[in-house]
Amino acid sequence: MEQLKHECGVAMIRLLKPQEYYQEKYGTKTYGLSKLYLMMEKQHNRGQEGAGIACVDMHAPVGQEYMFRERAMGKDAITEIFDHTEGWEQAQLYMGHLRYSTTGKSGLAYVHPFLRRNNWRAKNLCLCGNFNMTNIDEIFSKMVRQGQSPRMYSDSYITLEFMGHRLDREVERCFVEAKEQGLQDTAITDYIEDHVQMANVLRTTMADYDGGYVMCGITGSGEMFAMRDPWGIRPAFYYQDGEVIALASERPVLQTTFDLTTEDVHELPAGQALIITKEGTCTLQPILPRQADARCCFERIYFSRGSDRDIYLERKRLGQQLTAPIHRALDGDVANTVFSFVPNTAEVAFIGMVEGFRHQGFDVRSEKVAWKDIKLRTFITEAGSRADLAAHVYDITYGSLRPYIDNLVIIDDSIVRGTTLRESIFKILDRLHPRKIVMVSSSPQIRYPDYYGIDMPSLEEFCAFRAAMALLNERGLQHIVNQTYEACMAELKKPSGEQINRVCAIYEPFSVEDINKKMALMLRPAGMQTPVEFVFQTIEGLHQACPDHPGDWYFTGRYPTPGGVRLVNQAFVDYVNGH
Repeated sequence: MEQLKHECGVAMIRLLKPQEYYQEKYGTKTYGLSKLYLMMEKQHNRGQEGAGIACVDMHAPVGQEYMFRERAMGKDAITEIFDHTEGWEQAQLYMGHLRYSTTGKSGLAYVHPFLRRNNWRAKNLCLCGNFNMTNIDEIFSKMVRQGQSPRMYSDSYITLEFMGHRLDREVERCFVEAKEQGLQDTAITDYIEDHVQMANVLRTTMADYDGGYVMCGITGSGEMFAMRDPWGIRPAFYYQDGEVIALASERPVLQTTFDLTTEDVHELPAGQALIITKEGTCTLQPILPRQADARCCFERIYFSRGSDRDIYLERKRLGQQLTAPIHRALDGDVANTVFSFVPNTAEVAFIGMVEGFRHQGFDVRSEKVAWKDIKLRTFITEAGSRADLAAHVYDITYGSLRPYIDNLVIIDDSIVRGTTLRESIFKILDRLHPRKIVMVSSSPQIRYPDYYGIDMPSLEEFCAFRAAMALLNERGLQHIVNQTYEACMAELKKPSGEQINRVCAIYEPFSVEDINKKMALMLRPAGMQTPVEFVFQTIEGLHQACPDHPGDWYFTGRYPTPGGVRLVNQAFVDYVNGH
């Protein structure tokens, strides 16, 4: 599996007791910081390009810093930022972020959290999130119409300024109320901090957005919030007891950090916000009407940690459900077959696949055939040598099957570009001389880009799309490409909410098996001796395995938001135009 990138991982902690409480009970002054560190390390899978943390000390004296932030780039960013937290142990609010870029923009300026400063505590705002917005152009235009001049064009920075503007208005609303009551000086400040409603800020900000998100924030006066998009695309889970309120992108992170059962941790509902006031009162508040359920199934297949109870069972079911098509691909010869997997994320689906055959009475032989080595350093610039190094990213267990006698079934969680298969995996597996390789994907064919926070490639990079386009050309169906282009152009002239996905027409002339066979030919490296057949999960099988996560646009093109539909139509136009 080619590594996909995900935007991103979030962690939040609100301490509800005085610092002395944690010192006495847990023997540490850094209880909050230690828990934040653990939560971030347990989500390292969600972001390795950069990391950032922020905190607020609500009891800091006037004239001293009360809102802190640290950010760093690189795979060791978590360690680096926590090395610069001296004095942070007095804080009550903590927020952390792990970043994978989905925009192509990199550098410390794009690492969360983003911080907006002001001399009024209540107007200080720090944001981070797991999100990607599909209509940032519209938000930018709205800000410009309001008279703002954003200094950076990114959805993170624009969201900070857009929400900061709404926070200013909310503070001013409270200021007017305080003046009407005859309050003066710091009494006005106290009134504002006691009466700011973050729900008002979120309702007037997030209603304009199209995309998948978990938006997290803290203010200088001690407000904390996390909001989930109304389709539930991006995940968030929270926990509360008398000592702490915590939120993370994945449930097992909270379970491990605070020693909890599955039932102790709750999923943040779509369209709602977890809001904690400066006094520590925690409520769930509806912000936007819930839309059609589009919780991301790719979180279950690949991105989220497999240690989650439900995800583990779902991944096993994904493997179990493939036994029938694998059996057909083997012509029933299970006795002379070795079963294995591409490490490391496909291991649970592999367990399910093997169990599925054993439940049917087969005596399955399983081996660890493929090994993923550390990333080889590409210090050689000559193309041929670089290609040879790339071919050895994976290695094999020599003697794990009988040459020219045994078939090899090898399962991966997904096949996206196919580059790693062609340049490395197939080449190295061919050295074992299996009679046949059955390459299995526990997910369906990935046909469409993602626009909600996962770094899926553009259309032309998908091996399924390339196979469909090649078949159209071979079968004299070029008119379908032209018709699809014209249809996409026509859709783009309509308002976003009225468009439909016209790219689906590219796949309509072909069965899944047609595309499977073409991919097998296209991804086969030159000189390979072993026959290859592909087996993919079905859409029906996907939903049977992951019934509570119906967001399947990667496979079906059924985008949950207007922005996703608009962008896929634009992607095909750009592809044809060569952009």
